[in-house]
Amino acid sequence: MAIGWTDDDAVLDQIQDSINDEVARVRRGVSDGESLLCCEECGAEIPEARRQAIPGARLCISCQEEADKEQKAVQLYNRRGSKDSQLR
Repeated sequence: MAIGWTDDDAVLDQIQDSINDEVARVRRGVSDGESLLCCEECGAEIPEARRQAIPGARLCISCQEEADKEQKAVQLYNRRGSKDSQLR
C-alpha cells in the first residue's frame, strides 16, 4: 500500500527546518557589543534599564516596537507546498 511520496519523518523534518530557520532569523537580529546611549533611528535616549537588560540595544522602545511590527509582517516560507496553503 502506497503512503505517499515522502517518508514517515518528512513532516517532522519540515517542522524542525521551520524552527531552525526562525531561530537563525532571531539570532541575526540580536546585536553584540555595547548598547548605544541614543537611538540610532530617532536620536532619543535609550533608558539605562533597557541598555542593561538588552546588551547591544540600538533602538529606543518605541522604535523597537515599530521594527518588531515590520518583522511580523514578513511571512515564513511555506514548506508544505500545498496549493491551498499557498493561496492564503
